[in-house]
Amino acid sequence: MPTLDLSRFIRPVPDFPKPGILFRDITPLLADAEAFRAAIDLLVEPWRREKLDAIVAVEARGFLFAAPMAIALATGVVPVRKPGKLPADTISHEYDLEYGRDRLEIHRGILPPAAHVLVVDDVLATGGTAAACARLCEAVGAVVVGTAFLLEIGGLGGRERLSPLRIETVLRY
Repeated sequence: MPTLDLSRFIRPVPDFPKPGILFRDITPLLADAEAFRAAIDLLVEPWRREKLDAIVAVEARGFLFAAPMAIALATGVVPVRKPGKLPADTISHEYDLEYGRDRLEIHRGILPPAAHVLVVDDVLATGGTAAACARLCEAVGAVVVGTAFLLEIGGLGGRERLSPLRIETVLRY
């Protein structure tokens, strides 16, 4: 059976969100059942033999991939969100963006001590958000076994920023 070419479901959008940026739109992939299923299978495959206690999902598009991955890997999903979105006691991590700062939060006590977690998001670009998520997991006592992304945009330093974490991606640009 031929492998589905997932790259044909990624729509390039020039000058979004600002001039000079070539945005990689994943919504055509999400809208196609066969492509979405294939993407999930490819995201899951490298982690099948890994002992995982949870998948930590980065808001918001990371949620779309983390939930079906967690079902396939027989584990739970822990959301990491922007400030003020989680209802119980949280711990936060502030990090630098290209133009400013941002913050992520996780529920305090949601992960057992030394939990083995996989950080999942849609795109690896500069790596800032994923690195912040990994630091947040470590701050609550988890062990980050690696990261998984649908897309990797090369040349923006994301892979270097996440080093030495294991990084698995489905598509690279």
